[in-house]
Amino acid sequence: MTVRETTCKSALTKTGGFLAEYTHSLQPYVGCVFQCAYCYVQALPIHQYHGGEWGEYVDVKVNAPDVLLRELAALRARGKPVRVFMSSATDPYQGAEAKYHITRRCLEAFIAHQPDLLVVQTRSPVVRRDFDLLAQIDRCVLSLTLETNDETVRRTLTPRCPSIRHRVETLDAAMAAGLAVQVAVSPVLPNDPAAFARLLAGRCHRVVVDTYFAGDGSCGSRTERLGIRALYTRHGYDDWYHPDAYRRLYETLIDAFGSDRVGFSKEGFNTIGTIGR
Repeated sequence: MTVRETTCKSALTKTGGFLAEYTHSLQPYVGCVFQCAYCYVQALPIHQYHGGEWGEYVDVKVNAPDVLLRELAALRARGKPVRVFMSSATDPYQGAEAKYHITRRCLEAFIAHQPDLLVVQTRSPVVRRDFDLLAQIDRCVLSLTLETNDETVRRTLTPRCPSIRHRVETLDAAMAAGLAVQVAVSPVLPNDPAAFARLLAGRCHRVVVDTYFAGDGSCGSRTERLGIRALYTRHGYDDWYHPDAYRRLYETLIDAFGSDRVGFSKEGFNTIGTIGR
C-alpha cells in the first residue's frame, strides 16, 4: 500500500449527474483501500491517470480541512446553498483516516459553517469515532454501505471490506447515538431478501437500493468492462447479474419499511432529506 501526502486547491467539487440535488461532493482522499472489484471509480480519469494499482494507493489531501473551512465560509457569506455528499469516489473512513484525521477535521469545518445537508457515505466502522461530531451537524445523515446480509458473499466479492457484523454493530451504535441513519445497499449483491430486511429492521431510518445497471453511470457498461460478469460466473452468482435482480429485495424492503422509507438509485440518493431528525 502506497500512502502519499498531497495538497488540493479546492476541497469541494460541484456536482451534477447522479448527485444532481447536491451542490458539492467532498473527497478527503484519492484512492480506496477497500479495493471493491466493481467500483466505478476505476473507470474514471481520477484513477486511470493516477498510475497506481486500484486499491493499492491512497493520496491524503492534507490541507483539505483548511481549504474546506475557507470555501464554506465564502459560500455562506454569499448565501449560497451547501448540500454536500462525502464521499462519492473514495471512503472517508478508510485506514489512513486513523492517522491523518482529515475527515474528522472536515466535520469540524461543517460544525463551524453548518451545511443545508451533509451526507457521510462510508462502509467503515471507524466512523463511530466521529459520532460526537456528526451529532453537532444539524442536517447530517450517516449513510452506511451494506450490500448483502451474507458474509460468504461479502468475503467472496469484497474481501477487503469490513464484516457484516461490524457494520451492523455500527448501525446499532449510530441509532443509539441519535443520528439520522441510512443504509445504502449499493450495489445489491447476492442476498436473502427476507433475512436482509429483518437484519435492517430497527437499525436505520431509511434504505436506498442501487444496482450496477442503474448506478454506474453507463447503464452497466462500465461494470461490464471491469469484468464483474465473469466474477459472478466464477462464483456461481449468474442469476444475480441482470438489471432486475434487485427487485425481490427492493419489494421486500418496501413491505418491511414502507415505500416512503425505501429509495432506488439516483432518485433515492437525491431525496434523502433530513431523515431521522
